[in-house]
Amino acid sequence: MKAMILAAGFGTRLWPLTVGRTKPAIPFLNRPLIAYTIEYLKQYGVEDLIVNLHHEPESVREQIGDGSRYGVRINYSVEEPEILGTSGALDRVRDQLDQETFVVINGKIITDIDLGAAIATHRNRKALATLVLLPNHKRERFSDVKITEDSRIAEFAGFPEPIPHSASRIPHFPLMFTGIHILEPGIFDYIPRGVFSDSVRDVYPRAMADGKIIAAHVADDESLWRELSTVERYLTISLEFLGRDGRDVVMDEGCEIESGATVERSVLWKRVRVESGARLTDCIIGDDVLIPSDAEFRRAAIVRADVASLDERPEKALPAEVIGENLVVKFG
Repeated sequence: MKAMILAAGFGTRLWPLTVGRTKPAIPFLNRPLIAYTIEYLKQYGVEDLIVNLHHEPESVREQIGDGSRYGVRINYSVEEPEILGTSGALDRVRDQLDQETFVVINGKIITDIDLGAAIATHRNRKALATLVLLPNHKRERFSDVKITEDSRIAEFAGFPEPIPHSASRIPHFPLMFTGIHILEPGIFDYIPRGVFSDSVRDVYPRAMADGKIIAAHVADDESLWRELSTVERYLTISLEFLGRDGRDVVMDEGCEIESGATVERSVLWKRVRVESGARLTDCIIGDDVLIPSDAEFRRAAIVRADVASLDERPEKALPAEVIGENLVVKFG
């Protein structure tokens, strides 16, 4: 079985962490985020992978290469000049995926969802596509996916409403899509050729209207599933994983924290230097950043100002300011 890892996005809500790299190439606990997806797929015997690229494509190639270090084979699909969307990405490589069942997965997640069980559901239902869902216990801003009594996708709805303070009991949890799809080659009958297209908005509704089975596999709600799409999520999830080892700080190679500096609940990328007297709490510090001795930052993502321009801040990114030699984004 083959899989496609979606890694072409701009990562605008993660800016400035995505300056010079695409979202799946950002380091998570000193490893590229996409490595977790590769190892997850390999666990289920999926070793032939296609990775689509657009924004900063070399940032992925440089880190995972041909996949041999992970025991897999990787082919790349570079989308130029425009990004193609979830299904447009599949259209571009349909000749590599049109022979058997295949998996599509977001390159920005960390999960232990039982993929084997999801594939079994897909085959038992004889579905054209199966989407892996999870209960959205926190009612976070993930689209609510409605399903029928026989576990077919019925509708992709809006964001779930928060639980009212006056509620006497917790209502039924909405379901959210995890970014994991199992697909049959027949899905290409519904994917337009050579244009941008999105699976959820453009392709699955067409197939559903044609009577095809777009099935839902609701994973065990105890499953691990984390999605790192914002600066705040990145830090929260990093600290969650660090806490399992009793740590609250992670440092990559070449970092130096001088005596008298305080660093708490923070992530330091490569070659960060924190001078004596500086204080960092709940921060993400990018490559080669110097935190001067008089600085104090809390809940901030910091990169060098000479690699990130305020003029290039994406529309969906958080506000930023230049402080000394650094560009600082405060969050939360």
